[in-house]
Amino acid sequence: MKQTEGTCTAEKKTRRPDVLTLVRCGICTAVITVCSWISIPSAIPFTLQTFAVCLVSSVFGPGTGIMSLVLYVLLGAFGFPVFSGFRAGAAVLFGVTGGYILGFFATAALSGYLPARFGRSIGVLMLSMALGITACYAFGTAWFTLVYMRTAGPVSLGAALSWCVIPYIPADAAKIAAAALISKRIYPMVGRHTK
Repeated sequence: MKQTEGTCTAEKKTRRPDVLTLVRCGICTAVITVCSWISIPSAIPFTLQTFAVCLVSSVFGPGTGIMSLVLYVLLGAFGFPVFSGFRAGAAVLFGVTGGYILGFFATAALSGYLPARFGRSIGVLMLSMALGITACYAFGTAWFTLVYMRTAGPVSLGAALSWCVIPYIPADAAKIAAAALISKRIYPMVGRHTK
């Protein structure tokens, strides 16, 4: 009997973190979704998505950030209007700007892993987020160029950068600063309990 009780207790202990992880990922996905709806229309909309991805990943770690993005992308692919401009569907993911959505995975990985590895100073937080967004730029712009060439004709790298990256740098720098400051502030309250 004691052995059975011990087994049940062990099972409860292993189940509880899984439930908490799922709840946490659901909340983080909701945060990313709401931030994607806050946008200024453009060829590639100005949104708060990168802010949300950097924030949740730096607070809860790369695993939670990536799992939240998997849920976010699946919801969008199955028709839930989670993308910027309340858009949804596989066409958004495979369109010219879809590479930036997929590039968020690199942002989440770097924004979450580097602070966990090298400490949570403002400098490390901002550098990890900047590297993450740079990786997103690189993947998204390469994707944009390939899809644009297939659908509309040749486009130079300079033109793609002037459309897809350069106008967004000041806003993304501000988002990085805000996400790093907020992450630094709230991590002691919530993030450290997720390990």
